[in-house]
Amino acid sequence: MESIPVHQDNLALARKRAASKSTWVSVIVNLLLSIAQIIIGIFSASTALISDAIHSLSDLVSDFAVLIANKFSDSPADESHPYGHYRFENIASLFIGLLLLAVGVSMIWNGGERLLSGTANLPAIHYSALIVAGIVLIAKELLFRYLLAVGKKVDSSMLIVNAWHARSDALSSLIVLIAIAANLVGINWADIVASIIVGAMITKMGGEFTWKSIHQLSDHATDEEERKLIEQTIISTPGISGFHHLRTRKSGDFTHIDVHLEFPGTMSVKEAHEIALDVSNRLKSKKHNIIEVVTHFDPI
Repeated sequence: MESIPVHQDNLALARKRAASKSTWVSVIVNLLLSIAQIIIGIFSASTALISDAIHSLSDLVSDFAVLIANKFSDSPADESHPYGHYRFENIASLFIGLLLLAVGVSMIWNGGERLLSGTANLPAIHYSALIVAGIVLIAKELLFRYLLAVGKKVDSSMLIVNAWHARSDALSSLIVLIAIAANLVGINWADIVASIIVGAMITKMGGEFTWKSIHQLSDHATDEEERKLIEQTIISTPGISGFHHLRTRKSGDFTHIDVHLEFPGTMSVKEAHEIALDVSNRLKSKKHNIIEVVTHFDPI
């Protein structure tokens, strides 16, 4: 058996820098928006605007989770973590998902209680809430587009998850904007209904992120499309007679591979080793994000 590590130093460094920079941008934007929403939400008596502010504050927690994971995920392998620390990214994504679930359910519960208690005496909302909601909507949509672009550029699922979290904010802010406008024209219960809808959206997204993270933490294989590319790369390598028992498992955004390579029985171990090393290098050049390739030599 030959274990052939594939190093991704340049990619890991680029991912770390991109994650740090983009996440701090998100922290600053969300902090400013949250402060503005809370102040104007209290002044204007808008439940939906305050709910949206709470959602923005949850972004700050998820942003710090990304920063912490970014710090530890690319730490070198050690005795207690011989396969590296890449799954810190999956743990961070799981935390974000659970956070979204908690926030969403809480918003639905609180909104439902207010609706059941009656809407006749609900206060009118000040027009300043509409202005702030519009500004927040634009800012969050721009933040989503920025974070998604960075996440795709460095191929980081953690950053992409955080970007879609920002998109959930943008969608919720749109609903809040519509609800505030409806309240201003006399539909006084629209503000509360908006907070419930926002909560439902957050809950759905949180459930999806949580489920995906659980799969990734349970040695989930790479997707079918990626597997086919890996198979094509292996079989196209000169000197390979065939292969079998190909297994993959995800670790963060990277992949571990275990495969049996078939060689003529007359081939020397040295020759087989060189071909196996070529397989490893080809997988790396195809940008499969491979951490390690473990090969078994089988004579045919």
